[in-house]
Amino acid sequence: MFDLPALRTSLAEKYDLSPSPELAEEMSDIYQKMSRVVTPADWAIYAPYVKAINQLKTERNAVVLGHNYMTPEIYHGISDFVGDSLQLAMKATEVEADIIVQCGVHFMAETSKVLSPEKIVLMPDMEAGCSLAESITAEGIEEMRRRYPGAPVVSYVNTTAEVKAASDICCTSSNAEQIISALDAETIIMTPDQYLAQNVARNVPEKNIVWWEGSCIVHEQYTAQDLRDFREWNPGTRLIAHPECPPDVVAEADFSGSTSGILNYVTKEKPEKALLITECSMASNIADELPEVEFVGPCNMCPYMKKITLEKVLYSLDTMTGQVEVDPAVAEKARLAVQRMLDLSRKLGL
Repeated sequence: MFDLPALRTSLAEKYDLSPSPELAEEMSDIYQKMSRVVTPADWAIYAPYVKAINQLKTERNAVVLGHNYMTPEIYHGISDFVGDSLQLAMKATEVEADIIVQCGVHFMAETSKVLSPEKIVLMPDMEAGCSLAESITAEGIEEMRRRYPGAPVVSYVNTTAEVKAASDICCTSSNAEQIISALDAETIIMTPDQYLAQNVARNVPEKNIVWWEGSCIVHEQYTAQDLRDFREWNPGTRLIAHPECPPDVVAEADFSGSTSGILNYVTKEKPEKALLITECSMASNIADELPEVEFVGPCNMCPYMKKITLEKVLYSLDTMTGQVEVDPAVAEKARLAVQRMLDLSRKLGL
């Protein structure tokens, strides 16, 4: 666990991180990307960190990969590239920087390290895990193979490198249906998200999809009754669900898609009101880009994603702590599964 007082003392010795309305005004171009959801007072607090991190990135030849579930000050303030897990996985293979700072959760940093072993990958908080990734192990993969001999294993990227290494190919929520459809097998094992697998199975009925019974603590909390109630209370609101939600929730929604799919849908459709049935920061990060859309309703927050903060990013990049390592033998096998996904995704034009 982080010793936050010691971290703050260390940073204070090198940086002036006191709130600065003057600096906030100087950096108003960045603030405009989040002004709808971040108050001026908060931006005055964030601005010194954003400035310090962005300067340090240049000095270190580092890039920040920011997931769509990061808070706005990270997503808009310091991220060089943003996106869902597939987009960030692809970007990790393309960036020429020496250092990748992964603003997401641990399995994402592992994936970046697997794909770019020559680069230093920093995880600002090693405790930023994932309930879904922790629900499956390599032993669980072997158990599924015994139950369904000969069936290929498709593992969600929300898994550890060890699980990826035990799998045949990976997928994300944005390419799962296409990956499954393209495989030359009738029975296919999907791990570890049971709800993603069930939603894919409904849309790819020509395949016999079997699954591991894992789930995401954010998306499993939603119920179909929640959506029915909200639709009754807020008629005319577009309900947009992530496919990690249970199938009956997805069935009640007007649209279902990955984080990038949700962004594309809302940008194209521009509904007057929208409820994003996913992690809270998703709506916050696109609010200023879509001023004509009112984002309404409840959301569920990922406690792991929220472990990543500006001060932890600055400390990690300043001290070069939180370096992610993956056993070379595991990394080689995991790289094959991820690379198969990337290659097939590119072949399919995803």
